[in-house]
Amino acid sequence: MDGAKLEGKTVAEHIVDFLERREVKHVFGLCGHTNIAVLAALAESPIDFVTVRHEQIASHAADAYARVTGKASVVLSHLSPGLTNCATGVANAALDCIPMVVIAGDIPTHYYGKHPHQEVNLHADAAQWEIYRPFVKRAWRVDRADLMAEILEKAFHLAESGQPGPVLVNVPMDIFSEVIPSDSFDRIRDNTRALKKPSIDDETAREIVEALAKAEYPVAYVGGGILLAQASEELREFVDQMGLPVAHSLMGKGALRDDHPLVLGMTGFWGTELVNQSCLNADYIFAVGTRFKEADCSSWYPGYTFNIPGSKVIHIDIEPQEIGRNYPTEIGVVADAKAALRVLNRVAREMYPDGFNRPTLERQITDFRTEFKARNLEMATSSAFPMMPERILADTRKALPEDAIITTDVGWNKNGVGQQFDILTPGSILTPGGFATMGFGPPGAIGAKLAAPDRVVISLVGDGGFGQNPSMLATAVELDLGIIWLVMNNNAFGTIAGLQKAHYGLTYGTTFPGSAAAPANGPGYADIARAYGAEGHRLSAADELLPALEAAIASGKPTVLDVPMINNPTPTTGHWNILDIYSPDKEISHVAT
Repeated sequence: MDGAKLEGKTVAEHIVDFLERREVKHVFGLCGHTNIAVLAALAESPIDFVTVRHEQIASHAADAYARVTGKASVVLSHLSPGLTNCATGVANAALDCIPMVVIAGDIPTHYYGKHPHQEVNLHADAAQWEIYRPFVKRAWRVDRADLMAEILEKAFHLAESGQPGPVLVNVPMDIFSEVIPSDSFDRIRDNTRALKKPSIDDETAREIVEALAKAEYPVAYVGGGILLAQASEELREFVDQMGLPVAHSLMGKGALRDDHPLVLGMTGFWGTELVNQSCLNADYIFAVGTRFKEADCSSWYPGYTFNIPGSKVIHIDIEPQEIGRNYPTEIGVVADAKAALRVLNRVAREMYPDGFNRPTLERQITDFRTEFKARNLEMATSSAFPMMPERILADTRKALPEDAIITTDVGWNKNGVGQQFDILTPGSILTPGGFATMGFGPPGAIGAKLAAPDRVVISLVGDGGFGQNPSMLATAVELDLGIIWLVMNNNAFGTIAGLQKAHYGLTYGTTFPGSAAAPANGPGYADIARAYGAEGHRLSAADELLPALEAAIASGKPTVLDVPMINNPTPTTGHWNILDIYSPDKEISHVAT
């Protein structure tokens, strides 16, 4: 080696230095022979490596961590099986626009074309990075050590800018170990860490404000883009100024407090009569940070959630491809939600300093909420056991502080929460939306707790979802993370069981032997928890839940509550296209029994 290289560091060490300068606090992952050079560098770093027992746990935890921190999370993966195990969580993050940088080890460059141990090369050599191409914003294969600095910086900028999302930096293991001078990393030290986001001009803002002011029945429709942009306060100011009722997508849940007097609720298949009818009646829809996705729009069938064309759409989104994708748009604006709403707020106050009040609408919303809760009261207070899902959600809301972070999974814990569970702190619910990944919630709670250690974190999850990766308990116990996993145990893949029962009259392959009250040789989730070193309790009566939750919160210990639950379907007023596919020309509902 020449003198310059002897004075340098390995690429792995430079990577860790780079992450430290970006104030990265945690890296999620699992070891392998291709990435131990990075682990060796992390061992001397203040960055904590969060080791897991399965790579999907790492990517789900990193996904939730990024949602809470608002910054790109980092995942370190091994090649091939490590990368494919990790893929589901990365794809989930991609479809929910969550910033993430995945750094993966690969075979050494001098073995390209030789099919060494664990390489994926059935169609092309040195091509494992292509596995991620369909869902990451970009995938790099690093072929020269001196390019690492530039690629890493581009990776973080791309992950966090525009419509956020994951990126992959695929690194042959010999490049991790190559010793290089610091020149390439020194060159980027003074570059900006975050790119400025686009806003709107005053002329466009005036056009939007005037259209909403003249509208007879305007509705704001917001999605997860509000939360990604951390724009909840700006949204609240604008809807208060303009008197706009607010409907939201599943991913927009918690953009505003659910008890805000203008919040209508979640649209679509699992939406209520109030929100779906309000959107149908709207003459103008002010959409911000939403994709108008299938379940949120009742499969885009007219007459259920939206009547577009008919209603006119103003759509603000950071990604141009989302504007006009599913509905024609009268005013389309490419902008960051927070930046755009700041301008809209200023212009609205200038144009209409007295603002708009809609007391009749607010009374209608209040009356509906009161009536809806009254209709649910019998279920929400029922002593039936196995428990009613409404009672589980009601007791959970009573036990939790307002700023508790809730991770959901799929089924009642997602659809029912979206419809019936009040979120009282914006951004405090973490849900797998676009990919709807079963198994997101339990490891997601680990990422959330690491990102916000002083907040209560609870994972609401079905027994099917909890069974996906229970080994996440090992990480939680080792890190002493006081997380609560509430297993809504209906002894089934409940949502799919309900659909199959409605259309085919059976539940083959969707339920487990026995029942929720008496599972036949099924897993004991409380026993599993105790085996990992966590607390575990299986409830035997409905009245046990609230005190069990309060005790778990007070203990500060990782705790699993196994709660037997009746498999009631989530009530719905919307529509889902699959109903027509399974039962064409028949009046069969998702809730049929």
